[in-house]
Amino acid sequence: MNEEELEMNMDLDSDVDDDLDADLDSDVDDDSDPKRGGILQSTSKRVRMIFSVMASPNRIDILRILNSKGPLTYSELKSLAGFKSKKESGKFAYHLRKLLRQSLVALNKSERRYTITNLGKLVLSLARQIEERSIIESGKMYVRTSGESIEEFNSHKIIQSLVREGSLPLELAQKITEEVENRIYKYQTTYLTGAVIRDMVNSVLLEHGHEEYRNKLARLGMPVYDVQDMVSNLDDVDNGAEGLLFNAGQKIFAEHLLTNVLPKDVADNHLSGDLHISNPGVWSMIPDTIFVNVKELLDDGIDLGGKYLDVSRINSSKQLNEITSSLSVIISLLSKEASQEIVLDGLTTLFTKHSKSLPELEEKLTAAFATSSTTSKYNKTSTNISIRLQLGTDTKIINSIINAYKNYVTITPIPKIGLIIDNEKGKITDVSQSLSEILLLGGKVMIAKGQTASNGVTNGSTKSTNSLAINLQSVSINLPRLAFESNKDETYFRARLALLMKPALASMALRKKEISDLTRRGLNPILAKNTQYMQKSSVSLVINLVGLRESVFNILGFKDNKDGRAILHKVIETAVDVGAKKGKELGDNVTICMTETEGSSRFATLDGEKYGKNSSLNSMESDFYSQGTIINSSEIDDLTPKTEIISESNKISKLLNGGLLVTLDIDNNLKVDQVKKSIEKTSELIPSFKLVRKTPICSECGFKDEPFEDKCPKCKSPYVV
Repeated sequence: MNEEELEMNMDLDSDVDDDLDADLDSDVDDDSDPKRGGILQSTSKRVRMIFSVMASPNRIDILRILNSKGPLTYSELKSLAGFKSKKESGKFAYHLRKLLRQSLVALNKSERRYTITNLGKLVLSLARQIEERSIIESGKMYVRTSGESIEEFNSHKIIQSLVREGSLPLELAQKITEEVENRIYKYQTTYLTGAVIRDMVNSVLLEHGHEEYRNKLARLGMPVYDVQDMVSNLDDVDNGAEGLLFNAGQKIFAEHLLTNVLPKDVADNHLSGDLHISNPGVWSMIPDTIFVNVKELLDDGIDLGGKYLDVSRINSSKQLNEITSSLSVIISLLSKEASQEIVLDGLTTLFTKHSKSLPELEEKLTAAFATSSTTSKYNKTSTNISIRLQLGTDTKIINSIINAYKNYVTITPIPKIGLIIDNEKGKITDVSQSLSEILLLGGKVMIAKGQTASNGVTNGSTKSTNSLAINLQSVSINLPRLAFESNKDETYFRARLALLMKPALASMALRKKEISDLTRRGLNPILAKNTQYMQKSSVSLVINLVGLRESVFNILGFKDNKDGRAILHKVIETAVDVGAKKGKELGDNVTICMTETEGSSRFATLDGEKYGKNSSLNSMESDFYSQGTIINSSEIDDLTPKTEIISESNKISKLLNGGLLVTLDIDNNLKVDQVKKSIEKTSELIPSFKLVRKTPICSECGFKDEPFEDKCPKCKSPYVV
């Protein structure tokens, strides 16, 4: 006999249960009246037997456990039911046998697991209803918990929660609780839940003007409709269940940011559209852009402390295999510690010692790029990884890295890794052919003198010797909104800009503190263990100006001439000056930039709704505000350093201490030689610019080797992105 059989058949006389007397009474046949029919008699007895089973709390508990956690083995069920000692084995066997005999529980002999039957579920539901009805009849109020248990309502628990979670004074907590309790007893409901009680508490707090306490006690979560909508629309989720879970988590943390972290005025400014906060779900957790020397990380080895224990530890890497393998791991890990971009420097010097095995280097590096491209997303696009290469150093190594990148782009439909080519000390003509080929394959290319990210934002660190610099650049200001509300008064417009920047920068300083604290506690292990960036004072607070041209020329009413552009420059100077003064006050480095953000289209939409079909908005050529400078490749041959768009871009770039995004739009019909010519010509006119070309890609098979429109020439799929 097995253990279960022994326990089920053991002598129960020594383990008389508290319910045994009641069970024995129920077994007495009271249906001796000969007038009763056989079927009726049998049915009546069966019902009484079932009710006798329900009379035991232990047996009800067994049904509840099987209903929520089953099927279970004998041992699992016994343990979960609380019969853990050997002495209680007989008692448990007795209760389980009762349930089996009345067909409330069934045993799957092949799997040796117990399950609740449909009759058992009906009995359990009936028991619940009887319990709830008895509560109502008793005149007491009970609360149903998340664990399917019912507790008697206790107002003292509300008081404790108000004091503990909301930091309310005891006297106020008692007053709020008394009002909540009075409301509860007026409803005469069958039961309450913790969520309902919390909502009632928050409602009373708001009615009494205690919004600050209400925010601390608010329940963070998502409506059922939103959850169902996320599950129903999986087109926006491209990294599986991880993406679905992450999106849900981001919504909760974004709500937490707006209700409990940000100052109320800043949160209101974001919600109203005066400013925009990018990636609010991770705003207080990770920085936006990181500039890091990857050679130093690899030379020293990666110390992750007690985090990511399932990731292989990286010691100092020397051999080519070790370096490329470690590089892949570093890219994946660093991608988790920034929401927008990681700029990797030092690759050229990293591979200098391996110049004699360039074919192997290209092969290994291609594999490293490919295997590092499966990291999480913090927004609709992946965290960008940019490989920064300084021309004029080791030409052979640079060409090998570029070739490896080209191989990676060829096999990756939409690459998350890009190139930033610094031509300050070298000639762009040395690599322009390869860059053109890469661009036509859908690669990401940025030409930039100095340390600049692919979105045009510069490394604003005041300490140029640092191997690491951090940019916090998630706040954008809606300049057209300020212009609309300035009644065409340019002075008042700049004053409003200054007033909005101060709380925005204060919130950015708060963000820096939050990220620093979480990093030291291990949330970002590479930053925490390997860089100690806070101690190096390498963090910059960056404010992004959106819609400057629309503000000055469309709304304030200045003409796009010398005088009008002077006003535009004056606005930038005001922002830079306010940033410098506020930064000195906060003890932080502050810079001003003009780059792309999803806030641009949001601003335009909100302003269109608020101000209606305003003539100044109607004159816009697109449904988003300006975010920098756009140059079309078809016009590049006619441009000179004195051409307005070129001279103005260079002027604005010098005024902005945080960077200006200039994009060179490459026409889809251009061939490699034509693209090469455009790159070389633009590099003579503009110090930093981003190459942009729309490359058709089949979303089914990833084909992108030749131009196509309607359907994929390879798999014939109509899904083209």
